[in-house]
Amino acid sequence: MARIAKVVVEISLDREFDYLIPAHLQASIKVGSQVNVPFRSRELRGFVVGLSTYSAFADKLKPISGVVGEKPLIPDEIMKLAYWIAEYYCAPIEHAVRTVLPSAVRKRGAKHKKQLSVALTGKTPEKISALQDEVFQTLEAHGAMTISELKERTGCSDSPIRTLEKLGLVTISEETIQRDPHAGMELLRTKPFDLMVEQQTALDIINAEVDQEKPGTVLLHGVTGSGKTEVYLQAIQHALDKGKGAIVLVPEIALTPQTVDRFRSRFGECIAVLHSSLSDGERHDEWHRIRNGEAKIAIGARSALFSPIENVGLIVVDEEHEATYKQDESPRYNARDVAVMRGHLENCCVVLGSATPAMESFANVKNGRYKLAEMLMRVDDRSMPLMRVVDMCIEKERDGRPQIFSRELVEGIYDRLNVGEQTILFLNRRGFSSSLQCEQCGYVAECSACSVSMTYHKRDHKLMCHICGAEEKVPARCPKCSDPDFKYAGMGTEKIEEVLEKICPNARVARMDSDTMRKKDSYRTVLDKFRTGKIDILLGTQMIAKGLDFPNVTLVGVLHADMSLHVPDFRAGERTFQLLTQVAGRAGRGEKAGEVIVQAYTPHHPAIQAARSMDYEGFCAQDLEFRKELAYPPFSHLVLLTFKGESELDVMGAADRFFERLEPILPDSVSHCPPMPAPLARAKGQWRYQIMLRCEHTVKMTKPIRYVQSQYKLPKGVTLTVDVDALSLL
Repeated sequence: MARIAKVVVEISLDREFDYLIPAHLQASIKVGSQVNVPFRSRELRGFVVGLSTYSAFADKLKPISGVVGEKPLIPDEIMKLAYWIAEYYCAPIEHAVRTVLPSAVRKRGAKHKKQLSVALTGKTPEKISALQDEVFQTLEAHGAMTISELKERTGCSDSPIRTLEKLGLVTISEETIQRDPHAGMELLRTKPFDLMVEQQTALDIINAEVDQEKPGTVLLHGVTGSGKTEVYLQAIQHALDKGKGAIVLVPEIALTPQTVDRFRSRFGECIAVLHSSLSDGERHDEWHRIRNGEAKIAIGARSALFSPIENVGLIVVDEEHEATYKQDESPRYNARDVAVMRGHLENCCVVLGSATPAMESFANVKNGRYKLAEMLMRVDDRSMPLMRVVDMCIEKERDGRPQIFSRELVEGIYDRLNVGEQTILFLNRRGFSSSLQCEQCGYVAECSACSVSMTYHKRDHKLMCHICGAEEKVPARCPKCSDPDFKYAGMGTEKIEEVLEKICPNARVARMDSDTMRKKDSYRTVLDKFRTGKIDILLGTQMIAKGLDFPNVTLVGVLHADMSLHVPDFRAGERTFQLLTQVAGRAGRGEKAGEVIVQAYTPHHPAIQAARSMDYEGFCAQDLEFRKELAYPPFSHLVLLTFKGESELDVMGAADRFFERLEPILPDSVSHCPPMPAPLARAKGQWRYQIMLRCEHTVKMTKPIRYVQSQYKLPKGVTLTVDVDALSLL
């Protein structure tokens, strides 16, 4: 019998510690158990990650103090996944273990909510006071209820209730309350729809994979409006029929309400939801519903991937190309890729769905690693929206100055308002103006902590940095030359909203961006109003660009469509193509034809032209040629080392010294370059230098990096982040 437990504690030391298992805890401690352990002069929480009969430190071991809870919190397969994440993404094991368990479950004091309930015993009262009698009569009339409800109905305190308990007339018991994020929301149950030929073929491919002894990964390439969600629903039903569970990942909180509603309408109470909009209590209870087997389907953002679904048969990653699946703190994992690994570890099918799959996923189809299911027609044979690209340089020449709206877009909005149809306007920049400039001396208001200009927010009359969140008052005069006149350059969603109110004074306009969506139910409230026709024009950033399905939207306008092209990143073209294709897909999803008007200053860029013709394969072929020449992903894996600190000299020196140790031990197959300033040289008060490595095999980069990390201590004030399969070079 194992007498030694290997434990990782709650502080980041990237190592396991051996502890003795006391005799009275032998039956309780398993892999995944949360335990209290003595650590130096204090007691820490930790997780058992392994059991053994031997330790090299047997004479010095301390015993485990206690076990938290009756069952292990982390199942064996999830623990294996945590170890893979730590190894692959070059992260401390403590970070990986922390990642696979929600903080609402993991933290001290996490527990189910309890309430006291009062019920009659059946005994007949003899002599009791008038107030006690009123309490008794209320329970007799309405049955058992909570103490708080009983006190509210009778206006009494605890005293008469407790007296009735002493007399044996009532019992008071403690009950667990389920905190339900969907309490009070009733949805009509739906039945499976008849599928189109392409949908049925895709479903057959997925179901066949679910039925395999060793299932693989299926890339579901379906154009916007092709009915991917219905295929997911029926594939999940197939998994449920086989006694298996399912996990569904969605990339944005904004998508979650609509997605969850569709799944709850089909599957009812066996759905559990896990995302950051929930309170800690709701997350705690939803997670335990999954763990206890009450919920067979988990839906949510990135972290829902680690739900303790027993016998998981299907994992769906919707909009698999989305950057929000990549975590921006250690471990910097990509939920799409970790989903594929969980599928491998647990022998379950993984479906990656998108209208614009990531280049890596497309390449995995080409090399035979993934199967492909295609749906290139919209449901009910609805036509794809007509996309028109407007050259804003011509608009500028025609009107003598830059324009926010082209004439075509203004006319299109008016046409929709006249016939009661809806419009979506997309601009991926919030605020009013992107910079504040002095026309006299050229001064630009810049963030003191970041290498970017401050954005002007008119409603609050303040300057804000969209990198670090710093805020400043708008100066009355130029700080450099004291001139009182400023020029507000560029535009954001706040400015578009103001212009819309002038050109469409009777239109009902709503704005969705991180400035307006601050309350818990903001997304659902606005989307419900839009769905029921109480909003004519929905304006927003990328949170409205994908996943939303509103049949009355017949026009989508994209402002400054080429904004994301002018970024020093090899993925800029791919991101622009994906964004345009996704936002265009919001139009014409009902019976009426849709139209998309794209405004750009570089209208002939390949990404914009490919999006206009919805030519995914054509764009991929062109972009992959460029990447192959430079050995960028998917023809290699990319690891980005970023050194940060308040002193530029210290950061630069640390990066140079790290590179001096790393370069000699890198295999010849690793492409690398010496440290250089990051494209965003300073952020949140910290200078940033980077080393970029590329190779076909990740381990050939991460193994040398780990070695240098163990040998070289960074100077005080300098930190290093290791981003494996980095999505952005910024």
